[in-house]
Amino acid sequence: MSAFGKNKENPLRYVKIKVAAESHIKIKDKNPCIDKCENKPCTYYCPARVFSWSGEKQAIKVDYSRCIECGACPWGCPYDNIYWEFPPGGYGVHYEI
Repeated sequence: MSAFGKNKENPLRYVKIKVAAESHIKIKDKNPCIDKCENKPCTYYCPARVFSWSGEKQAIKVDYSRCIECGACPWGCPYDNIYWEFPPGGYGVHYEI
């Protein structure tokens, strides 16, 4: 599945993201992802595709540098297993006009 829409346009083309040294998104505990979560909704409800599942390593990968700060991640996890906060001041999304 592509990270782009039907027209293949990059959804992040109007956004610049200044990436902080440390992630503002974390998986609280990897065990619910492996043991309980069947369809891994975090890998498809995030509009920026921050989360991906590595079946061979049995882990959710978090690419926080893609985050557009919509705040959806904690709400979409059925096990309340995602910690999210805004990046520190000066980092994160900067919208271009």
